[in-house]
Amino acid sequence: MNLQVDGAMTPSADPRSILASSPMSALQVAVVAITLALTALDGFDVLSISIASPGIAAEWHIDRAVLGVVLSAELGGMAAGSLLLGLVADRIGRRPIVLGCLVLMSVGMLMAAFARGGIDLSIWRALTGFGIGGILASVSAIAAEFSSAIRREMSVSVMSIGYPLGATIGGLVGALLLRDHAWRSIFYFGAVMTMGFIPVVFFFMPESLHWLTARQPAGALVKINRTLGRFGHGAIAKLPGRGAAPEDARWMGLFSPQCRAFTTLATLGYSLHVFTYYYVLKWLPTIVVDMGFKASSAARVLFWMNMGSVAGAIAFGLLAKRIGLKRSTVSVMLMCLVAVVAMSESARSLQALSFICSCVGFCAAGGIAGLYAIFVRGFPVALRASGSGFGLGVGRCASVAAPIAAGLLLRNGTAIATVSTIMGIGSLLGAASISLLSAAKTR
Repeated sequence: MNLQVDGAMTPSADPRSILASSPMSALQVAVVAITLALTALDGFDVLSISIASPGIAAEWHIDRAVLGVVLSAELGGMAAGSLLLGLVADRIGRRPIVLGCLVLMSVGMLMAAFARGGIDLSIWRALTGFGIGGILASVSAIAAEFSSAIRREMSVSVMSIGYPLGATIGGLVGALLLRDHAWRSIFYFGAVMTMGFIPVVFFFMPESLHWLTARQPAGALVKINRTLGRFGHGAIAKLPGRGAAPEDARWMGLFSPQCRAFTTLATLGYSLHVFTYYYVLKWLPTIVVDMGFKASSAARVLFWMNMGSVAGAIAFGLLAKRIGLKRSTVSVMLMCLVAVVAMSESARSLQALSFICSCVGFCAAGGIAGLYAIFVRGFPVALRASGSGFGLGVGRCASVAAPIAAGLLLRNGTAIATVSTIMGIGSLLGAASISLLSAAKTR
């Protein structure tokens, strides 16, 4: 294979190999940073509706059952968006899906501020969630496909820290806005921030070279050379051979003989792990109070859990580089079980609880970063967004089920320590699923 020299044309180079073997340009780093920011919209959105919910209930005088529907509407939208738009992203490209989803999210957030009741608010929240789900199905593939081979796992890990960062920012911004404004101000802020990403993505996020090379749509060579030039590389004279025809982006492709075992085990591993994570995320404020601490202390504990999540996602990229992707993912998922069980035994002081919860965040986020990277590594390019979207969509269903299952256990008088142990088994079973994956797809 002939690579470019000083911008000269290279007749037989594969653009994917050029990116894999070359240092990352400033624009490639910027694209990874954009994926981090897009993921942060998810964290901001999830926590901002929680912060706004007391004001919503007070203004409309709705009971908790109706409020629960409002709070869960976005999760259902995210599941649908991940499942459906991941397929579309593999057919028409990553970039148009991200731009379209940002438009949907902007409309959903803006219209939520004008809602006058639970039904219309739920509709706009579901639309926002649908857009977020589509973005989440695409960004892990984008982060990996714009990275060099040596930085690929780290790039996906960096992308995954967006959720806890967005949740932290959402909490801080929400608290500041609600000091002087009504709950609608949170959605105005979210709409403005989301709209601001549309020109950023339009100008600074080209279409994936991996997708263009694998699919080779009309004008692919021109688009590839334009992007290579922006990255500081020379043009290629012709497209590389496609090899076997890329699989059509359909769910049946995810369960073809080549993919069905990976799709099943990776999706099961992700769903079981986030089942444990969302138990802690949704029930932690109640657990803090049940342990005898003030309700105001819950925000502090959540803050440290999110900070642990940021550290865990970053550290995972370094760990995976040293001991391998599969081994690292299984290890932190098992550590997550230990940390969740220890959480219910740390009621001696708020400092101890905060430390243990930061460990929970560290291990949970590390596992999620690893699972994102496994999705990217295991699925072929033509099914990468579809596969990631399928896994994330099923995982969203598990995230909805987790707080419900924990609530039923707690309602029946089960001790918090027992509930934490039962819910923590999700990470254990998830780790078992990942350990069964083929080493060839996770090394």
